Amino acid sequence: MASNGSYNNDRPSSGGEPPEYSADPASGSFFHSDYKKHEDLKQMLDSNKDSLKLEAMKRIIGMVAKGRDASDLFPAVVKNVVSKNIEVKKLVYVYLVRYAEEQQDLALLSISTFQRALKDPNQLIRASALRVLSSIRVPMIVPIVMLAIKDSASDMSPYVRKTAAHAIPKLYSLDQEQKEELVHVIEKLLSDKTTLVVGSAVMAFEEVCPERIDLIHKNYRKLCNLLVDVDEWGQVIIINMLTRYARTQFTDPNADDVGEESQNKPFYDDEDDDDADEGDSEEQKKEEKTKKTYTLDHDHRLLLRNTKPLLQSRNASVVMGVAQLYHHLAPRSEVMVVAKALIRLLRSHREVQSVVLNCIASISTLRKGMFEPFLKSFFVRTSDPTHIKLLKLEILTNLATETSISVILREFQTYISSHDKEFVAAAIQAIGRCASNIKEVTDSCLNGLVSLLSNRDEAVVAESVVVIKKLLQTQPNEHKDIIIHMAKLVDFITVPQARASILWLLGEYSDRVPKIAPDVLRKMAKTFISEEDIVKLQILNLAVKLYLTNPKQTRLLCQYVFSLARYDQNYDIRDRARFLRQFIFPSAGVENSKLTKHAKKIFLATKPAPVLESKFKDREQFQLGSLSHYINARANGYHDLPAFPDAPSDSSVRDVELIVPVQETRVKKQHTVKKRSFYSESEQSSPVDEDSDEESSEEGTSEDEDSSSEEDDSSREDSESQSSDSDVRESGEEKETKANAKQKKTELKKAGKEDNNEVSEESDSGETMDDSSEEEKSDSSESSSADKKKPAAKEGPTKTVSDDSTKSVTKPKSNLDLLLELDDVPPTITPVLTPSLGGFLTPLSTHGMPITSVSIQLASPSFIPMKTTELLNKISGRGLHILSRFTRSPHLFSPAMVSIELTFTNLSSEELMDIRISQKNLPSGMSMHDFAMISVLPINATVPGTIGVDFNDSTQPVSFNITVGGHHNQVTIRAPVGELIRAVTMPEPLFITEQSKLRGMNEHNAVLNLVSSCIDQKTICQRVFEAANVASIPSTDSKSLRFAGQTLSSKSLVLVTIKILENDQANISVNCEKMVIGSMLLNEIKSYLRN
Repeated sequence: MASNGSYNNDRPSSGGEPPEYSADPASGSFFHSDYKKHEDLKQMLDSNKDSLKLEAMKRIIGMVAKGRDASDLFPAVVKNVVSKNIEVKKLVYVYLVRYAEEQQDLALLSISTFQRALKDPNQLIRASALRVLSSIRVPMIVPIVMLAIKDSASDMSPYVRKTAAHAIPKLYSLDQEQKEELVHVIEKLLSDKTTLVVGSAVMAFEEVCPERIDLIHKNYRKLCNLLVDVDEWGQVIIINMLTRYARTQFTDPNADDVGEESQNKPFYDDEDDDDADEGDSEEQKKEEKTKKTYTLDHDHRLLLRNTKPLLQSRNASVVMGVAQLYHHLAPRSEVMVVAKALIRLLRSHREVQSVVLNCIASISTLRKGMFEPFLKSFFVRTSDPTHIKLLKLEILTNLATETSISVILREFQTYISSHDKEFVAAAIQAIGRCASNIKEVTDSCLNGLVSLLSNRDEAVVAESVVVIKKLLQTQPNEHKDIIIHMAKLVDFITVPQARASILWLLGEYSDRVPKIAPDVLRKMAKTFISEEDIVKLQILNLAVKLYLTNPKQTRLLCQYVFSLARYDQNYDIRDRARFLRQFIFPSAGVENSKLTKHAKKIFLATKPAPVLESKFKDREQFQLGSLSHYINARANGYHDLPAFPDAPSDSSVRDVELIVPVQETRVKKQHTVKKRSFYSESEQSSPVDEDSDEESSEEGTSEDEDSSSEEDDSSREDSESQSSDSDVRESGEEKETKANAKQKKTELKKAGKEDNNEVSEESDSGETMDDSSEEEKSDSSESSSADKKKPAAKEGPTKTVSDDSTKSVTKPKSNLDLLLELDDVPPTITPVLTPSLGGFLTPLSTHGMPITSVSIQLASPSFIPMKTTELLNKISGRGLHILSRFTRSPHLFSPAMVSIELTFTNLSSEELMDIRISQKNLPSGMSMHDFAMISVLPINATVPGTIGVDFNDSTQPVSFNITVGGHHNQVTIRAPVGELIRAVTMPEPLFITEQSKLRGMNEHNAVLNLVSSCIDQKTICQRVFEAANVASIPSTDSKSLRFAGQTLSSKSLVLVTIKILENDQANISVNCEKMVIGSMLLNEIKSYLRN
């Protein structure tokens, strides 16, 4: 430890002989009167050896990091700014940044050195010099700093440009008259294409000129596309800026929505009121349909789509920023996606928990259904600090509904036994809020609170009294016994708030307990002097109300109480007594005053029941996640979130003009496009483009590779689009016929003589060259998952074409070689297009198996299940009986959908009208195709219908409403895991190869004892076919049975192997990339083989 300290007597000095100290510890270096502080470090800094200087600087920076003062070393350190050792120089600049503002005079002496360092070859030195210059807060050097910032903003190094952006706010705070020049620099930095710079540029924009929205217009799309690659703190700044920008440019997506009512409903709750639905008119239904057809602006959608991946960020601030963006900007139906990300943050440190829970509490007042699936995440733990417990209590109370109240109340009941008194009081208040908001549990909550009145803990009893008092105001006539029971507690309860609540209840409802109230007043008169002020005020109120209702018994008591209050030490009590006395004991000569006549109306008027609301109800005025929102008060520097405009702004202001160098590059690419201008459109949309689209969501749509390279600003994306173009070109040329090849040569010879317009016209069928390509790309990429899935007959040809092209793509060496080899290609070579292959085979990474795409084929189901399940019984459906059956046939709307046959039977005594699907509650990623509406279903008639559901390879249930003549019936369908698969066939070698790729966590095994009825292979195959929609694969091993299938949505292979062992046992193996599907399918097959 001694060797690392700043006062080491054993360290040799390079500047001569080491100083001699006395051997006596009392006269050592720490206590010697002549000892100079940091003398050893100063000697090391004055040394000629770089190693000593470096060691000294490391120790000094260590002192600074620990918070120790090292300012007296400034003269010795600043001299080393001219050191030729790069490591020493970097540490010197780190020190100068820390102390340049404190030692301005000494720092000014080295300004010329800093200016020279701005031209240093090392980018770190240039950036450090600029950082030191901007840290010297002397108005005299403002022009020098401005010049340095302008030069650094054009530096070749992104790190230096980032430092220039950080220096801008420092200079602006020093001299605000430089704003115009700084705005020009900010505009230049905002147009930077480097992710390292844009975050800092936006930070400078927010500090200097946040009102200049026009600077963001042309950079908006670039910022959205680069957002994922920016550093985390840059992401936070950009997200906050884009939130404010979007609020000024786009209209409110929820302006025409039905409001909060639909969101406050439980997630899977069928609390639709049938009686209320009967009165809905056709006009209201039409209005609801038109409200749901609202479409977002393309740029609005671009922002939401590009920020969504950041919900998986490891930085809690980034996740919180995206959550507030969705809360303030997204359509109400899409805000659900942030719920799971916010729940994940609850596993972080308690500081993060506090902020996140604060935001969730605010959101839950508006959107109950958003967090109801995660109800148990808000249950209190004993290790939670008190403020976290209180926030969780608040959220649980906000989320309470008729369906979840029983679970929540059971949880609250356990909280009351906690040792944390503040938490117990809050739990009792939460019970009161639940009882007030949900009328069905008011009585049970009241009974529970009354039972708490006998609790040993006085704080629990007192809080219960206060809550009961509020609840009794809603229905006092029904709870006379509770009022009597509470009156008896006056002798035992000492908490002032509880005593005051009991007295208020007795005074307000004295007519219900005419014999008890005067007796309580008598007891209170005895102890009036020793009571707290809040209790004394309620004693005065009780005296007045009892005098007005029962003056004979209480007149003398009232006079005594008011006499005591007249001479009380507290002036509030004296003033209240003087004021109330005029109502019941008026002064002489004013006995018939208006106050006396209307005293009963004033004091005994019916009071409205208190509304127990969440304290987070009024926080919507502040931006979610901000400091002002957290403290519920306007913090210094807070800016209100702009309101949505009535009309959207012109989207053309965000269009970016074409740059001349880019156009020249594109002309060269257009010549290459010309090579494939003779090909059909189906070949131009090759699977190479589709693969690149799947690999990067920022690429946009695959049908327009050149326009995507124009839109994306990074060179990385440019190179990707160029390589994609070349792949398409090579695969297309190989499939050209002889006649087209000769014509192609002729056209290419003339390509150099044709102008750009002719080239663009010829390539117009495959490429889009105008500015609107960016909006088209965003449109196509924001389409739903159902729209993205092509029919099998359409995708099949493209898959086969790509596989055929990969065989010979390594053979040609150049474009010229390609053209020469085209003559040798016979016209009979045409790829075999198999419609049944479309879209279900994932691309293989190996090149050694070109037969894969033609070897895996769809197969018809080996077993058609006839078992039906009751979806809706005739009682719940008011005569409509619905059965469901999984048909295992492909759905016409999409091959990714499970086809489910519904059988509708009218068992009522009248015709059923207008049977259709109305409201759907689909988990994220799922989609559904409705059955055709049944206008009339006669008595005892049966009509079939078919729905398609894309379960997204999940066994989660799908809930939706079937409307019959205006009545809603909620039904739920859960697909067995075997119905999420479709049968495919393949050769046995390919089966073994694919199985070898799905080992480890993708393989699930089990050994099963076969029952006597299921020993032969034929029966085992039949049981497997019943369990799952798979096809049998011919096997050379007589003891092995192989089956193959494929998931409907992701098209992942599902391979099942059953090996017959000795002693009537079987080893079952399921290989699937989807681990959950594989595990559940194994259990499903085991259950079928056991029966």
